[in-house]
Amino acid sequence: MKLINIGFGNMVSVNRLIAVVGPESAPIKRIITDARDKGSLIDATYGRRTRAVLIMDSGHVILSALQPETVAGRLAGKSEKDILEDEDEQEG
Repeated sequence: MKLINIGFGNMVSVNRLIAVVGPESAPIKRIITDARDKGSLIDATYGRRTRAVLIMDSGHVILSALQPETVAGRLAGKSEKDILEDEDEQEG
């Protein structure tokens, strides 16, 4: 079982992960609200701004303070330096 760090030492199983998305769109906000109501929301932001929403095959929704690109880079096995360079290229 492979685990990836989603910030602050929190780990998620790669095999159970379905999607990594940004929290800005209305449908994703609805998914977060529904998960909160059902009790299947896991907030791993430690009070920081939510930047990525991880959707698991168990129906759980996990909030992360990392950018979706950073989580995806960790899935792909990139180094932190490579991830930061990719984010800089996308912004610039």
